Amino acid sequence: MPVNAAAAYQNNKINTATPAELTLMLYEGIIKFCNIAIIGIEENDINKANLNIQKAEKIITHLRSTLDFKYPVAKDFDNIYDYVFDRLIQANIRKDKDIIEEALEHVRGLRDTWKEVMKNGNIR
Repeated sequence: MPVNAAAAYQNNKINTATPAELTLMLYEGIIKFCNIAIIGIEENDINKANLNIQKAEKIITHLRSTLDFKYPVAKDFDNIYDYVFDRLIQANIRKDKDIIEEALEHVRGLRDTWKEVMKNGNIR
């Protein structure tokens, strides 16, 4: 059975990533799934939009479950995740790409901040 090189590369990337890199990948996943959901809405493909919004919501749920509340900043992240999750629910109910775009602004901000923190060596 031939090996799918792209899948093997992706699996290796995930298996060798640091926790910080995994978090970055999760932010990228939310962005990817939200963008696919927007395309679904534009194509009037309700199932595509629904499925991908739900994938983004699952990632947010996972991120929330990993927060360590012994650090005060965890509450800030939790509030942002809660807000984005709520907006995605509303976007899914209404099939409203503008609401997804609003949620994406927050996620892109988190991702960009996370990249900067990683670049400065403040987290691994």
